[in-house]
Amino acid sequence: MSGFYARGIEATVSAIMQPKSLSMSDQPVVAIIGGGVSGAGVAYHLARANGGERPVIVVFEPRAELGRGLAYDTDDPAHRINVPAAKMSLQPDDQGEFQTWIEARDAVACDPQARRPDGLLFPRRRLFGDYVASLLKPLLEDGRVRHCRAAVTHVERRAGRWSIRDDKGGVMLADIVAIATSHPPPAAPGRLATRLAAHPRFVADTTKPAALEVIRPQDRVLVIGNGLTAADVIASLAERGHRGPVTAISRRGLRSRGHAPVPQPLFGDFLCDAAHSAVSLLAGIRAAISAAEAQGISWHGVIDQVRAQGHDLWQALPVAERRRLVRHLRPFWDVHRFRIAPQVEAVLDVAISAGRLEILAGSVADARIEGERIACTLQPRHRRQPLERSYDAVVVTTGPAHGGILETQPWLAALAADGHLSLDPTGLGLACTEQSEAIGPSGKAEPSLLISGPLARGTFGELMGLPQVTEHAFFVASEIAAKLQSVMTKTSPA
Repeated sequence: MSGFYARGIEATVSAIMQPKSLSMSDQPVVAIIGGGVSGAGVAYHLARANGGERPVIVVFEPRAELGRGLAYDTDDPAHRINVPAAKMSLQPDDQGEFQTWIEARDAVACDPQARRPDGLLFPRRRLFGDYVASLLKPLLEDGRVRHCRAAVTHVERRAGRWSIRDDKGGVMLADIVAIATSHPPPAAPGRLATRLAAHPRFVADTTKPAALEVIRPQDRVLVIGNGLTAADVIASLAERGHRGPVTAISRRGLRSRGHAPVPQPLFGDFLCDAAHSAVSLLAGIRAAISAAEAQGISWHGVIDQVRAQGHDLWQALPVAERRRLVRHLRPFWDVHRFRIAPQVEAVLDVAISAGRLEILAGSVADARIEGERIACTLQPRHRRQPLERSYDAVVVTTGPAHGGILETQPWLAALAADGHLSLDPTGLGLACTEQSEAIGPSGKAEPSLLISGPLARGTFGELMGLPQVTEHAFFVASEIAAKLQSVMTKTSPA
C-alpha cells in the first residue's frame, strides 16, 4: 500500500521495529498478525475508536494489500462471493455498504454476470478485497495503521511485553497482540499426501497460486470433498475449458446448496427454550422447517435464523454437546449455511445434467501412482463392494484442518509450548474466553493475547460467514480499545 511505502511512514515503522523497551506510558503498540478481512477489520475499527490515547497499530501481512487474505486475493474469474453484496460489509451497522460502494463506482460494469435477474449482486470475490483495501487506504496513508509486509516467525513474552520477529529480520515489541491468521490448509485423508506427493497432478492445496493449471482439459479428475471449495474448483476448471469427467466424493455426498429463488424471512425462535443438546437442537430445527414450509417459507429462512441466534445457541450447549454437534451435524450445517453463488450453482447443474460431474458418498480407501495415472479405490457409503477408478488428477478440497492449526506455523507452536495457546476442545481452532483472550494449556487466560476471526469459533460458534467475522473484528477492536483505556487511566498522573 502507498501509505506504508511513503518515506515518513516507513521511517516510523522502522523505529517501532527496533528491539527497544517501550513502557505503557509511551504510545501503546498493538500488533495484529494476519491482514485478511479479520485482521484488517480489527485494525480499521481500532484506528477509528474514540477515547484514550491512539495506539500504534501494526498489521503483519505478507500480501501487498490489507483486507484480502486467502478468500479475496484471487484473480480467478470463477470465484464469486457466495452472499449477496447487499449483505456484505466491514461495518456491522451498515450491511449495505459494499453494494453502495459498488454502485458508486459502477464496479461491475465489466462483469455482466454479477447482477442476477432479481437484482442481487454476486460479483467476483476479488472486488470485495478491493472494497476493504479502499477503506484501509486513508488509515495507512495518515499512519493510523501500519502495514508490515512480512510473515511472523516467532512470538514470545518478554519482560511484560510481546517480542515479535518476522522473516525480514525485523523485531517489534508490542503491548497487545491479536492473532488473526487465515485458515490452516486442508489435510489429505489418510496416507494420500505421501502416496501421491510425487504425481504432477496431485493438488493438495488449492489456495496456492495457479494450483489448478496442471490439470488438462480432458483429464479425469477426482475431487476429495464436496463443499464450497470443491464447488469453486469445479467452476474454475469449467472456466478454464475443462471438459473431462469429474467425481466429487465426500463422506455423506452432500452438495452445497444454493440461495432461495426469492429472499426468505427469518423463521423460528430457538432462544426462548434454548436446546442443551445437539439432538434437541436438531429436532427443533427440523420442526421449524416443517412449520415454515406450511407457511410457504423455505428452509433458508430457518437456517438464517439459526445463524442469527447462533452465538447464544452455541453458548447454551455444554462442551460435550458442542463436540457432538461438530462430529455429527457440522457437514449438514455447512451445506445449508454456506450457499454457493447462483453462477457457480449453474455450472454444477450443467455438469451434472451433462453427465460430466458425479457426486459420490463415500471415502478414498486407497490411491497409488501407476505411470501417469492415479489408481484409486473408492469405498461408497453403505456398500461393501469398492469401486476401482483411474484418474489423471486428484484435488483435495476437504476444508481447513483446524485441529492442526498449531503445527501450521512455528510461532503458534512456540506460543503453545510456552503456555500461551491451546486448541479449543471442539477442534475448531484456538481456545479463548468470551472476551476473545487466548487460553493456555493451564486454563489461564492471557489478557494481552487475543484471537480474532474463525480461529475463535470454538468459543463464539458461528464465525465463518462474513457478517459474523466483521462483527467479531469490531468486538475484538472494542476489547483492545477498552484494555488500552483501562491501562492508560491507571498509569496517568492523578
